[in-house]
Amino acid sequence: MPIEQTGSETGSETGSAAPFHGFRSFEARGGALESSWQAGRLEVRDARRNEPLAAFAVTHGPRPVLRLAESYVETEACADAAIAALEAITTQWGATAVDIHIEHQPTRALLHRRGVVRPHADGDRCEAAMLWQYAPLWLGGPLEAPYPLRHAMTGEKRHPVRPPKPAGTVYARYIPWLRRTFTLHVATVEHDLASLHRWMNDPDVAHFWQEQGDEEKHRRYLQGLIDDPHMLPLIASIDGTPFGYFEVYWAKENRIAPFYDANDYDRGWHVLIGEPAFRGKAFLTAWFPAIQHFQFLDDPRTQRIVGEPRSDHHRQIANLDRAGFSKVKLFDFPHKQAMLVMLLRERFFGEHLYLPADRDGLEMAS
Repeated sequence: MPIEQTGSETGSETGSAAPFHGFRSFEARGGALESSWQAGRLEVRDARRNEPLAAFAVTHGPRPVLRLAESYVETEACADAAIAALEAITTQWGATAVDIHIEHQPTRALLHRRGVVRPHADGDRCEAAMLWQYAPLWLGGPLEAPYPLRHAMTGEKRHPVRPPKPAGTVYARYIPWLRRTFTLHVATVEHDLASLHRWMNDPDVAHFWQEQGDEEKHRRYLQGLIDDPHMLPLIASIDGTPFGYFEVYWAKENRIAPFYDANDYDRGWHVLIGEPAFRGKAFLTAWFPAIQHFQFLDDPRTQRIVGEPRSDHHRQIANLDRAGFSKVKLFDFPHKQAMLVMLLRERFFGEHLYLPADRDGLEMAS
């Protein structure tokens, strides 16, 4: 039966926080929930069915207060609606904590078990640093417990046995300043070779990647990554339009491992933005935090993300610096001099780097 909730059903719209409409959550899971202001309350709807799930009264302030006013669904769906509302508020307003009041005890208990709220002196509180580690909000596919730890040898490298690779969409996130959705899907030769081939031959990309060539070369290149258990090739899209390519790797088995003390679940990444129309600040502030977010969510044991940009790629190094990466050292690969950079999980979530550090000029109200 639907949950009956007593208490105030109106919220204040005063203060600096602006109302927003159409914020989408859980898109990678095939059934987006949409949060919008309706008659002074924050309403969460099932976007596919266009059915209301719950409505929340909201009090604005340095720490917003969210109070369940009405719910039209059972416990699990109500908890999902609350999580969607919390994602919308922590994104749109940049709130680092939200007080939440839900009188229905089974829903409260479920939110506690999921780790998105904790008991507090004034009731329950959602800390954004914990909410943004709740993987089902953004990851696609079946979510399993972390893959069991067992070590193996690849050549002279000892590392954990890696899980089977995913397929399809692995991450999706609504970007309010674009009013569009950023997604990552696993690259395949059948669907993505033509784009990768064209991008690799773009002069701006070729300058740093040095992988220009014919389509057969890029077929072998992509198939080699697909066959390599430690590499995950990904295509980045905005509302279904492919614009970039990422290679996410396990650092322990990677060529970077001899140059620092790699941990078992360290991740690293390479990027190219193939479509010139997607190289501006508004898109950078979408994909740059999102790729780090995906790597930390993909396995909760990942505590560090590393990178090794060319030492003369000053723009990329500046972007990494703004995104929270620390410069560790310069070192020499056989093919390039690189800068080793590193981002800590604790810093990424604790300093709320899942949102762009420089949001000036971005229209957050949707």
